[in-house]
Amino acid sequence: MTAPAAPPVPAQISACRICADRFAATKTAHDPQPVVWFDRGARILVASQAPGMRAHLSGKPFDDPSGVRLRDWMGVDAATFWDRRNVAIVPMGFCFPGYDAAGGDIPPPRICARTWRRAALDHAGEPPVTLLIGGYAQDWHLGKGRVTDRVRDWRALAPRIWCLPHPSWRNTAWLKKHPWFEAETLPALREAIRDALKGSTP
Repeated sequence: MTAPAAPPVPAQISACRICADRFAATKTAHDPQPVVWFDRGARILVASQAPGMRAHLSGKPFDDPSGVRLRDWMGVDAATFWDRRNVAIVPMGFCFPGYDAAGGDIPPPRICARTWRRAALDHAGEPPVTLLIGGYAQDWHLGKGRVTDRVRDWRALAPRIWCLPHPSWRNTAWLKKHPWFEAETLPALREAIRDALKGSTP
């Protein structure tokens, strides 16, 4: 008798509970709830950090003010962004990691990337445009480095790969300190995304 086929990678990740004890010990004492939002054939890959509390509750990645800012950076509306045919979202940690004692987000557990990242990326394929958001994703894909240096040197990897700061509103001061990001980087990023969504490889 032939063994049953393994479930698709997104379904396997959705069922993952390897961090149950870890999350139970956080200030939020929450259960694992992977936010899985990718499929084959998407034109944009968003390699991000981990879902926040609002995404944990809604089951939709970037369902918060940082998502509003990210969609503005990309030049897309919510319907386009949350259409898995357009955008694959593969974070370093698929679950909300919880808050620390000071109320900040705990870093994504490394075991999540070790367990799932390669399989998730292989399932998603190779979209024409990849956004590496924040230091965790950038270090995994590119090796150790400084976020600001990588964002400033966007021309070295564009138009396929774009290093971006995290769109959290906590980074508003960073944006004011580096006006070239909005003046130079974002127009080029939006053009690459428009081309990718139209089906032409930039």
